[in-house]
Amino acid sequence: MRRSRALAVGLLAAAATSSLAVPAVSSSASAAYTVQTLHFAVSVGPDGTQQCDIVGDLYTPAGASSTNRVPAILTTNGFGGSKDDQAGIGATFATRGYEVLSYSGLGFGGSGCKIYLDDPDYDGRAASQLVSYLGGTAGIAFTDAAHTVAAPPLGVVKHDSTDHTGQHDVSDPRVGMIGGSYGGQIQFAAASVDPRIDTIVPLITWDDLSYSLGPNNTSQTSGVSTSTPGATKLSWGLLFSGVGVADGLQNAQGDPSRLYPCVNFADFVCPALATAGPNGYFQPSDVATLRHASVVSYLSKIRIPVLLAQGENDTLFNLNEAVATYQALLAQHTAVKMIWQSWGHSQSTPAPGELSLKSPDPVTQYETARFSAWFDHYLKGTSASTGPNFSYFRDWVSYAGIATPAYATASSFPVGTSSRLFLSGDGSLVSSVVKLSVGSQNLVTPPAGAPTTFDPIDALGSLNASAQSLDSQPDQDAPGSAASWTGSVLTAPVDVVGSPVLNVRLLAPTAAATQATGPAGQLVLFVKIADVGPDGKAYLINGDVAPIRVADVTQPVRVTLPAMVHRFAAGHQIRLVIAGAATNYRGGMISAPVTITGGDTGQVLTLPVTP
Repeated sequence: MRRSRALAVGLLAAAATSSLAVPAVSSSASAAYTVQTLHFAVSVGPDGTQQCDIVGDLYTPAGASSTNRVPAILTTNGFGGSKDDQAGIGATFATRGYEVLSYSGLGFGGSGCKIYLDDPDYDGRAASQLVSYLGGTAGIAFTDAAHTVAAPPLGVVKHDSTDHTGQHDVSDPRVGMIGGSYGGQIQFAAASVDPRIDTIVPLITWDDLSYSLGPNNTSQTSGVSTSTPGATKLSWGLLFSGVGVADGLQNAQGDPSRLYPCVNFADFVCPALATAGPNGYFQPSDVATLRHASVVSYLSKIRIPVLLAQGENDTLFNLNEAVATYQALLAQHTAVKMIWQSWGHSQSTPAPGELSLKSPDPVTQYETARFSAWFDHYLKGTSASTGPNFSYFRDWVSYAGIATPAYATASSFPVGTSSRLFLSGDGSLVSSVVKLSVGSQNLVTPPAGAPTTFDPIDALGSLNASAQSLDSQPDQDAPGSAASWTGSVLTAPVDVVGSPVLNVRLLAPTAAATQATGPAGQLVLFVKIADVGPDGKAYLINGDVAPIRVADVTQPVRVTLPAMVHRFAAGHQIRLVIAGAATNYRGGMISAPVTITGGDTGQVLTLPVTP
């Protein structure tokens, strides 16, 4: 408890001193566009009776009029931010001939009501009413927060004759959405309730929020969703709860209802965190509610073109979440493409020539060029190419200027071929079964989920670009708390692109005796892959760890690790580690001895390797 309290204080202090938003945009005019701040009266909730105020900035390109209509873009902030974060997007796309509405999401940045985790019933419905405003509906926009002075209806946005279900709506604008993280999932929520939206570009967001906050990388039933709860993420949970509460306290005077029963959050969040922190996993009802606020639960409703961008440096919403959404959309024949970018929540600074949210430039930035071409194609109807089906950033490729040379492209995903490394009894990873030897390794999981490693706190990278990198210090586990297998020294580089998969058998008699009591009695382990340099020091790949809660230790276990894009250089070695605890997660409650016997052909690590 002392450690958790100190961590929470540190994270809140970092949040208070970090820059979560760019400077605010004032109402002004330029040669290319004008900006006006407006307030919007929206009704949300399952029955649509809860009233909320949303504040937003409207960017109108010069020359847009009722006789010269333009397409529109709707965008909103990430968690803890505001409409001001999207100022660069507003300015860039208004200059390129788009009407842009940037708004602060519910519970953030001057907007009212609570944080509902991008739930379609709340955040989705709110966004839908902003779409109606863009389509010309009156009575939604006001010039004041009290909603006493109505703004005139907007009459400069192009209209579509029918929505994506074939229905006609007189307020159907040609509109797309873009945004990252919390501002990414809202696009799915909005599209699920409003078929008038034409295309979306969600960045670094989630597929299943119950996996994001309490992942289990085994027992996965569909995509990243699991039948057995995972291990709670400590630092991310503390960060987001702290930031959300702080925003609510700051704005409580205008809306006192945000203070109770759970400060600035949907009512279920506080008790969910109160149980998940000490226990190390979410209760079934909380898992169901988190999934309700996730695209995985309503993906069949997403039928418009989607351009997914996910971060290779992201321990909050890892690459597997984008893969799950991408493959599910493909399976239902929804137009979708995917970008794996260098940056994410754990390291928030894009590579040079990749993207700048403050000053997007399609001429000098690879991702901005992709986003611009995507909107031009689907909103303006131009012949602009929407790019490859899959592209991914390689940090080992040198370039100057725009980051295009660092991006490899593919016509489909997954890419490459499978390379198998077997777990040998002598602690080595071998490429052939004839090299296997018999032997075993033992570890003991610590009691009460205590950490046995000292890795950097992964949430800090989202707060401060200069925070310690998650692969800046060697990965070390306390003696007796982990087992590891190391491959031979590489004579040539090995490039891994995708999700490694481990098949392993465990001998854990204590856990076998308690697992029937439920998650509290089940074995929790942490699987990770490290890059071992010539100096013998091992570094995790972008801080990624795969927690597993094993429902039945008597059965073989399949672990799908977080996807990566990583080059193991010549002279380096590949190491697999199975540990009993991890710094950034709440481990299992029971102390259990575990034995893993090598030399069995069923014990194998499969890596997706590209030429």
